[in-house]
Amino acid sequence: MADARKDQDGAGLPDNREALLGLHRAARARRNAASLLSEERAEASEEIARIEVHIARIERAMDPPLV
Repeated sequence: MADARKDQDGAGLPDNREALLGLHRAARARRNAASLLSEERAEASEEIARIEVHIARIERAMDPPLV
């Protein structure tokens, strides 16, 4: 089950760091505009986390790694 979730974490996200940073900005704006404790805020927060994990994967794979 952990392998299935790992495959889904980056599903649908670009492998370009700059594009991911743009998605991250947009997701933060949606989260900040949503009401506290709303479903929209929770969804945006989850998307931010998925994007951050994917960015970290890309940075670790760089030669040399950024992190």
